[in-house]
Amino acid sequence: MCCSYEEILKNKKHFHFIGIGGSGMFPLVQILHQKGCYITGSDNNDTDTVEYERSVLGIPVQIGHDPSHLNGADCVIYTAAIPPENPELKAAMDSGILVLERAKMLGLITQGYHNAICVSGTHGKTTTSAMITQILLEADMDPSVVIGGKLPLLHGSGRVGKSDLMVCEACEFKDHFLELSSDVSVILNVDADHLEYFGTLENIIRSFRQFAEQTSRTLIVNGDDENTRKAIAGITGKKIITFGHSDHCDYYPLSVCYHPESKTTFTLMHKGKKIADIILSIPGKHNILNAVAACAACLEVGVDPEDIALPLQDFHGAGRRFEILGLKNEITIADDYAHHPTELEATLKAAKEMHFGQVWAIFQPFTFSRTKILLDEFARVLPIADHVILAPIMGGRETNEYGISSEDLAAKIPGAVCLPSFESIAGYALSHANPGDLILTLGCGDINKCAKIMIKA
Repeated sequence: MCCSYEEILKNKKHFHFIGIGGSGMFPLVQILHQKGCYITGSDNNDTDTVEYERSVLGIPVQIGHDPSHLNGADCVIYTAAIPPENPELKAAMDSGILVLERAKMLGLITQGYHNAICVSGTHGKTTTSAMITQILLEADMDPSVVIGGKLPLLHGSGRVGKSDLMVCEACEFKDHFLELSSDVSVILNVDADHLEYFGTLENIIRSFRQFAEQTSRTLIVNGDDENTRKAIAGITGKKIITFGHSDHCDYYPLSVCYHPESKTTFTLMHKGKKIADIILSIPGKHNILNAVAACAACLEVGVDPEDIALPLQDFHGAGRRFEILGLKNEITIADDYAHHPTELEATLKAAKEMHFGQVWAIFQPFTFSRTKILLDEFARVLPIADHVILAPIMGGRETNEYGISSEDLAAKIPGAVCLPSFESIAGYALSHANPGDLILTLGCGDINKCAKIMIKA
């Protein structure tokens, strides 16, 4: 098997992606395409990403999976969501050609950079990675990028730069971030998630500790987060920089002020010294912390302090991160990727602080295990919205061995409504919301399709 990214690019010319429309696959597709590789792919669904790959990148993508789709491929890349019995994956394994899980391929790519900034944390990875990318690009630092959401400045979620800088979203799911070669690691927070894999919060903390220990140079960590502090306790031989809301951290915000039209201002401080006055164009207290972390990372790799503020003002969010999609009958329709109770709480609190009338939360739970394990937490945070509508659980990679349904969650939320399809949810929401209200679709599955139905209704 090839042992480096350079060897793979030198020896492999035809890459086939199984699950090519996935958000984690798309930036790898973009990078290899820009490198001049020939790419084919397959997916179960004909999504907007698949359409972009076909029409803009010129990549042949097949819907459905068949061994014949591998013809001519000398490297196959697949996602963790692809089951072992997938016919293309089985054929690739049997053929003896190089087969790499998506995280392995991303890890190989990070080996080629001396300033790989890997952004980890249970929540906020995509937004913070996108903020770092925006700052580096506007500062003419020319980074390579792999993030989990589309950034308008990139017209996608990945790019190939000519510098030795790389921005990489580092996902803890199934310990994927342990494949990465990180020089500067950001740890935003450590929370209980993916418990179907980790089992306990202690195991999650242990994995983040290993990620931190594998980092070659600098750790930029949330000094206000107890679990993050546990994860890095006693680590030596690395530069450790803290960020947080409080002034005992190295980087922190001062004079925070919330303004109409989703804007927030604060002064970025470093050890008591003013660095810059920041204007954020996205809402939420959590995004202040994301911005402070992004600034700390960019300053660490050489961005001048005067080049920090304007890119953050220009930043209007990554795709599916409180993304305002449009108006329908004077009702604002937005979409957000939040799928964990902590993320839902932050997003809904931000929505309630804005200038809307009432907030309608349309939530699609993702995976039966997460819904079962975190049921009471979901029931605690969703009522922050004025109205809650629940879609059926999207099982993703799981079967319903837990006997759980959205109706079980609705039973714990006064006034919550369960509806069976996106069409029925869209019709109900639009017929009950009033002008000036916000309808917010929430979840990491395909609930954004419901928002698009409302826009097109």
